[in-house]
Amino acid sequence: MEIKRGGFIISDDKEKLQVQRIQEMLSTSYWAKDRTADVILKTIQNSICFGAYDKEKQIGFARCVTDYSTMYWLGDVIIDGGYRGLGLGKALMEAVTKHDNLRSLRGILATDDTHGLYKQYGFCSDEGRYMCRNPLPG
Repeated sequence: MEIKRGGFIISDDKEKLQVQRIQEMLSTSYWAKDRTADVILKTIQNSICFGAYDKEKQIGFARCVTDYSTMYWLGDVIIDGGYRGLGLGKALMEAVTKHDNLRSLRGILATDDTHGLYKQYGFCSDEGRYMCRNPLPG
């Protein structure tokens, strides 16, 4: 799948993903700032991934973990700081929610700060039932 949006490209082609760029972008996040390139590569291998590109440079990323039958977990949605405000987060969300393997599944995510973006694509808060388990240290 490839979507062209205002001179940018959104693609689900894993061959185009640039692990070093993804690590650079995630290092600015509150949720994955210490994630290593090896861990990022493993997450890519086990997910449906989306990249946003300005020509050859990767400027955005999102990934979904799924059972392909009932649900997917959306995570690591990020746009390079120099490209925010151009609608690329919306383009990523459109790609995710319309993807052939995801559009008929229940989507789940966690966020501290971008509820407005996700609400535009049908996500809603479910604070009464949502639970989380953090990994044990070490």
